[in-house]
Amino acid sequence: MIGRFALVLSALVLPAVARADPAEWRREWPRTDFSRHSVPYDEFVSGGPPKDGIPAIDHPPFVSVAEARGLAPHEPVISVAIGGEARAYPLGVMIWHEIVNDTVGGMPIAVTWCPLCNSSVVFDRRAGGRTLSFGTTGKLRNSDLVMYDRETESWWQQFGGDCIVGTLLGAELKYLPARVESVERFRTRFPHGRVLVPPDPEGRDYGRNPYAGYDSAVRPFLYRGSLPQGVPPLARVVSVGGEAWTLDLVKSRRRLEVGDLVITWELGQSSPLDAAQIDAGQDIGNVVVQRRTARGLEDAVYDVSFAFAFHAFHPQAPIHVK
Repeated sequence: MIGRFALVLSALVLPAVARADPAEWRREWPRTDFSRHSVPYDEFVSGGPPKDGIPAIDHPPFVSVAEARGLAPHEPVISVAIGGEARAYPLGVMIWHEIVNDTVGGMPIAVTWCPLCNSSVVFDRRAGGRTLSFGTTGKLRNSDLVMYDRETESWWQQFGGDCIVGTLLGAELKYLPARVESVERFRTRFPHGRVLVPPDPEGRDYGRNPYAGYDSAVRPFLYRGSLPQGVPPLARVVSVGGEAWTLDLVKSRRRLEVGDLVITWELGQSSPLDAAQIDAGQDIGNVVVQRRTARGLEDAVYDVSFAFAFHAFHPQAPIHVK
């Protein structure tokens, strides 16, 4: 399995893994203000594809959840509910696009997934006094997707939502509550919801996992930073802000209450990064994180990512194992 993973990733990215040079970037990015940056440029590496080589979806097509075909009940989707509208974004589609620019319930949003970090984050696309649309730079930092906005061509870190290069340096995107859950759970919660379908069904091998075996890898790909202590780097962790709990801990408890947070786990969701076909991935279960409020339990902003990624962006934060 690991050998297959290495061969697939080599084909995808190894031709261009050398550290990028800002002088070289200016030919591809003439509109980006490289004089403004909050992180050292030597932290960026090329992921292989060029700018927009992994194409974001800008005009996402949907069908009703009742009409959705080709999805096994346990396949994972990112689900978003805003203003009476509910939409699901299958990871079998996201794995080939990584970003969807959409509007749900009147709110402009960016739905993002970085496969190498297993980080699923949904943002409000409004920042810096304007509505932005996002694409992929082809660059990685800490093995995480670096996005760019098309309006100023500033660069943004997907894990954190902060602008790290360019005109909008220092701006931050607002996180929005979302879940990664099985399509069956989404269908049960939102029988009138809508599901993203491939914009070009013949253009990609949708449903296939080009990172087969990544769940079992010993080290993260294209990552040079320190690793967390006492937790395998590719173990999944459930994080809320700057605190995280291993998925194994949440699974063993099934319900974990921390302050006003309630974290629950149930069987029934395939890993998108295990088997060659996503619907054949190991069952990693469904995580929900909610917060107690005066109105009752409400969905919190959280992520289920790999431990190394959480550690890279929160190096002093704890990862709870018991």
